[in-house]
Amino acid sequence: MEERLRRLGKKKLSNELMFTEQHRKNIYQAIDREQKSNEEILIATLQLLNEKRTGFELLQMLESRNIKKFINQEGALYLLLHELEQKEWIASLWMDNHLKYYYLQDKGRKVLMKAEEKQQRHSPALKDLLGGDILYE
Repeated sequence: MEERLRRLGKKKLSNELMFTEQHRKNIYQAIDREQKSNEEILIATLQLLNEKRTGFELLQMLESRNIKKFINQEGALYLLLHELEQKEWIASLWMDNHLKYYYLQDKGRKVLMKAEEKQQRHSPALKDLLGGDILYE
C-alpha cells in the first residue's frame, strides 16, 4: 500500500490546463449568469424598497420572487443593504418598535430607473409582453 502511495506522489500534473472553445464559452456564460443574477437581485431589492421595509420583510419578499441567494445567508443581505446605504441609494431609520426600516432614496430611484431601462433593452420579449406587442395565434 505504501508503495502505491509513493508512486502516486511521483506523478506530476501538467502546469498548463487546456480548455476547448466550448469550455471557455461555458465558463464565460456562467460568469455572465452570475453577474446578471446579481443585477436582478439589486433591481428587486431597490424595487421592494420603494416602501419602508425591515430586513426580514425584504428577505421574505425576495424569497417570494424566487431569489434564493440569501437563504441560510441572511447576513449577506445586510451587507448588501449596508453597501447601498453607503452609496446613499437607500436610507434606514429605527422606529419605536425597535425595528430598523430601509427605504429608497432619490439617488436609488434614479439608479433603479436606469437599471430597469437597461434590463428592458436586453429582454425584448419581456418588453414586448409588457407593451402588449406579442400576439397569440
